[in-house]
Amino acid sequence: MSSRYKNRQITKNRNELYETFLKDRKVNQIRHYRTPRIKHLTSRERSQLVTTKVVFKQGDRFWKLAAQFYGDSKYWWIIAWFNQRPTEASVNPGSVLLIPTPLDKVLELAGY
Repeated sequence: MSSRYKNRQITKNRNELYETFLKDRKVNQIRHYRTPRIKHLTSRERSQLVTTKVVFKQGDRFWKLAAQFYGDSKYWWIIAWFNQRPTEASVNPGSVLLIPTPLDKVLELAGY
């Protein structure tokens, strides 16, 4: 499976705000991944996926659900993205989440 960093641009940050940080570490730049812009799926694209309803309960985490449904916790972001919930803090116990499958099709539609 592909990494969520596959299509990410790398930025070289030389911002003067980091001058002390850069000097202390004896480097002249910081390389980091840019924040991705993941498109929202259209109704037609969503209809191509199978979804499983999960009632969110206390102690649930996106990474745990990803491990359960995808076999790999690193795909937690798919559950957050698909349900438009950036973190578990935005989900109340008793809320219904949709887990989209198959994973390869979800990644394809998300541009990964």
